[in-house]
Amino acid sequence: MQNPNYNSRSNSHQLNTMSTKNMPATTVRSRHFSLPKKLAFLSLVLLGSTATVGCSALTSQVPGSSNAIKAEPSTTAPISALPANILPSQDSNFVTKVVQEVGPAVVRINSSRTVRNQVPDEIPEQFRRFFGPESPIQPGNRVERGSGSGFVFGSDGRILTNAHVVDGADTVTVKLKDGREFVGKVLGVDTVTDVAVVKIEATNLPVVSLGKSEELEPGEWAIAIGNPLGLDNTVTVGIISATGRSSADVGVPDKRVSFIQTDAAINPGNSGGPLLNQRGQVIGMNTAIIQGAQGLGFAIPIDRAQQIADQLVTTGKAQHPYLGVRMLSITPEVKAEFNKNPNTKLRLTEDKGVLVLGVAKNSPAAQAGVRLADVIKKINGTEVTDAGSVQQIVEKSTVGSDLQLELSRGGQPVTVAVKAGAFPADQNQQ
Repeated sequence: MQNPNYNSRSNSHQLNTMSTKNMPATTVRSRHFSLPKKLAFLSLVLLGSTATVGCSALTSQVPGSSNAIKAEPSTTAPISALPANILPSQDSNFVTKVVQEVGPAVVRINSSRTVRNQVPDEIPEQFRRFFGPESPIQPGNRVERGSGSGFVFGSDGRILTNAHVVDGADTVTVKLKDGREFVGKVLGVDTVTDVAVVKIEATNLPVVSLGKSEELEPGEWAIAIGNPLGLDNTVTVGIISATGRSSADVGVPDKRVSFIQTDAAINPGNSGGPLLNQRGQVIGMNTAIIQGAQGLGFAIPIDRAQQIADQLVTTGKAQHPYLGVRMLSITPEVKAEFNKNPNTKLRLTEDKGVLVLGVAKNSPAAQAGVRLADVIKKINGTEVTDAGSVQQIVEKSTVGSDLQLELSRGGQPVTVAVKAGAFPADQNQQ
């Protein structure tokens, strides 16, 4: 479903984003004016493999230091730290040792959901009768099946995975490395960050250890474990290629994540599996690749995933503060294109900052008086030069907190106070 998608974000790419479930690809387009020289055409695949079979209707619908998530007696207990005991990275066979230690905590997640086939109204009834049972479009239901990965972060059965692996599923099944299978219950899904928590009824499970994703540097070892293309317990190795890749850089502007980039081979089915450092600590959760590229995989930083998981375990949902604006980082090309637009009398005078492309009706930004073509220069005294910086500052705030925006409006300085709102659940997530 397409919506205004207003929320502190960059809108500099035109994309074709493909879901892991076998549904038609959706296209996200920039609005108000086009910037052809700035558009990047990326096709991004979320890493869950799927297959569809015809079926009658089923029942209704149904995150440098050694830190780890430790199970608590209650599923709503907070996540706490546990020392890791993995061999030092200088061991020449460190990958094998990491896999032996962490592998038992990595799981396969199978999900299914029932989707009703829609017969287009424009097909005349006589043609439907003509084709009969051979008609290429049949009314009724079909089952979409997906497969992904996950990892146990609570010995009482709490599992971290991607939202797109289990979102909307009627049934979720979790298979452990030792062969045991359990029915999973989805405790919470956050499509804004693509994080979900699943619970199975089991105890004394092996758990992962967590590292610190904020301390990562390009060039460090990266180990991925998961179930790509149905090949369970697959291990691949590479390095951290980059950190802090914005959602716009990666090609998923509807997500609020600064991704880790890795060249460790990941494929559909790796979704939700762990990305590990040389000490066997989880530093990220594998989630996406750019279709057609080689050595370009992306993971959600574990610090971020853990923060969201805490909220999902405790309340079943995650809150995200938002302003209600669509934005674009100003570059010389952006300035030139904006000022050439014949459909607006507005002119851009700033050479740097973040241009407001739109303001959602009744949003916090609208209520504070933010306007189209305003340029955001600072937030709470911190200079911002790109849309990703604005997104990160807003996301680190809390719902209801006050944010001071220093703007340039027609070349004149303006300061407004915006009270961050809770991101509307009925919009496409950002």
